[in-house]
Amino acid sequence: SIRDVAKAAEVSAGLVQHYFPTKAALREAVNEYVASTVVAAFSDLTAGTSPAQLPEVVGQRITSIFRDQPVMLLYAARALAEHDESAAGLFDVFVEVAIEQFGLAERDGLLHADVDLLWAALQIVVYNLATILFEDALNRHLPKPLRSDAGLERWREASTALFERGIYKPPIQRAASRKRVTPSPRKRG
Repeated sequence: SIRDVAKAAEVSAGLVQHYFPTKAALREAVNEYVASTVVAAFSDLTAGTSPAQLPEVVGQRITSIFRDQPVMLLYAARALAEHDESAAGLFDVFVEVAIEQFGLAERDGLLHADVDLLWAALQIVVYNLATILFEDALNRHLPKPLRSDAGLERWREASTALFERGIYKPPIQRAASRKRVTPSPRKRG
């Protein structure tokens, strides 16, 4: 409610309503802030970032946003999970940013030729929002809390590795791993 927002901001409800006459106006302002913060975090990647550094730098930017603005991202994840129609635009902005970053990677020859850029963008957005949304559940399994420096670094390293090289070995390596069977002893007769 407006009253809850005013209390959290330590201002009067009248002051909040002066600037935001309706909850919809307040929500729109928050959504604009979230969208502009995310866009700004990735806007300068084309300048000074080598293609080889791109996955690492993107991972650092994502964890920095979560470190510096956890409430903002949690708001976005919850609003989307609750089917808040006004938050749907946030999801669109996140996907556009991801498509742009994957487009840069594709331009620089960093992606496999058969990558579906739209699905790659959708997956990375969902992956990151789900991580934020399920932070409490994740913390039950992690040795350090997700939002600790060690937790964020581990998340960044694991996420970067997942998107950079995947989990499974290439088919040729998998087949070679399966063929390492010890020979059976020969019968002597």
